[in-house]
Amino acid sequence: MIYKNTLDGISSDMLNGFFVDWPNPPNPQTHLKLLRNSSNVVIAIDETDNQVVGFITAISDGVLSAYIPLLEVLPEYKNKGIGKELVSRMLNELNHIYMIDLCCDDDLVPYYENFGMFRTNGMIFRNYSRQSGNTDE
Repeated sequence: MIYKNTLDGISSDMLNGFFVDWPNPPNPQTHLKLLRNSSNVVIAIDETDNQVVGFITAISDGVLSAYIPLLEVLPEYKNKGIGKELVSRMLNELNHIYMIDLCCDDDLVPYYENFGMFRTNGMIFRNYSRQSGNTDE
């Protein structure tokens, strides 16, 4: 597995199979755009077929705060330590930041607690009609 914190050499053709179970997922072109527009990104690449198999993104002001909106590993690559490596690398990239926040489902709380994160309250709003990221809708 190769881990990179740049998108050099990454094309939308390398981003297939993500956003599993999303009713209206972003297409690979939109996925590449959201990666490019993130403040920080770490990707995992399977060197045997040169495909992206996992990614994590952060949005940050670069001073005090960062938010990790997305962590995803392709289903066939789960439970191999890829997610753990992605989170560890992202937290290392953000170690100069005061607050690093993310929202997750209850069943993922123990996973993130392993990284020293702790449960807090949060509020969210979801505009599901915009879930694909397509601005032409």
